[in-house]
Amino acid sequence: MEEQTVGSSTDPSHTCCAPARTSDPHTDHPTDLGTAAADGNVGEMVLIPGGEFLMGGDDADGIPRDGEGPVRPVRLAAFYLSPYAVTNREFASFVAATGYRTDAEEFGWSYVFASFLPGRLRRDAPRPSGTPWWCGVDGAFWAAPEGPGSDVADRDEHPVVHVSWRDAAAYCAWSGLRLPTEAEWECAARGGLRQKRYPWGDELTPGGQHRCNIWQGQFPVHNTRADGYAGTAPVNAFEPNGFGLYNTSGNVWEWCRDWWTTDHPARRPLVDPSGPRDGTTKVMRGGSYLCHSSYCNRYRVAARTGNTPDSSTGNTGFRCARDV
Repeated sequence: MEEQTVGSSTDPSHTCCAPARTSDPHTDHPTDLGTAAADGNVGEMVLIPGGEFLMGGDDADGIPRDGEGPVRPVRLAAFYLSPYAVTNREFASFVAATGYRTDAEEFGWSYVFASFLPGRLRRDAPRPSGTPWWCGVDGAFWAAPEGPGSDVADRDEHPVVHVSWRDAAAYCAWSGLRLPTEAEWECAARGGLRQKRYPWGDELTPGGQHRCNIWQGQFPVHNTRADGYAGTAPVNAFEPNGFGLYNTSGNVWEWCRDWWTTDHPARRPLVDPSGPRDGTTKVMRGGSYLCHSSYCNRYRVAARTGNTPDSSTGNTGFRCARDV
């Protein structure tokens, strides 16, 4: 396993719960996987109406270095988005049809949250400095999410994890779909609400009701599981937002199509923005089951982070989009 090193403070992959691989991403394009399977296996999709919305946020507890602001008008054409993150069952169908090997399999390892591991493996696995709750586990990949001996037999409807941006793009290409742009993702996640903190409003637990899968308790030593889950939840857990989309806050980080930037164009309004033309880091949105207000409150709708296209962790997945 290659040694994990700490990046600069401006690199989003070192400011949240998804450490990066140290290797350079080789390409922005997935391998050619042949004929798409779009006609029968992509599931239901939700039409997100076109129009203008306010992107970004100015929350008092926002993270300025992440480029959450400024709040800016964005105009989008209508598009379709999956109501759910891609599941283990769906990804297994892709692998069975194509023989695809994920980046985690090619590298031979991926990052697993330390508390999910048995004692010996937890003690022996290397950890990145700065985020010691992650262990680099040999043999961890989407079908063995906690490493050798683990499986997803009882997690068919949980989001697939340990998928890199390149893996997500490859699945989309096979399915005749694509990853959403960051602007599309945020517009859809807001569910038609205007500048609310969460997909359902401004209060995290309205009426004491948990509305997303995030860390409960003291991170990273004690999770009360008050929301019902320690790791991933089924993709249809909790109530959907106003557009009928599930888990756009918490559960797993979701890859977007865009390269990462904090330099947002001054042109107003932005029309169907798709980010910089190139870069080294791809955008991720939504937060995960490991997010907690004490260190990573990126489960707010405006929050964002990123990682290199070949990186994979046990809390990163994706959902698919397509044009109208």
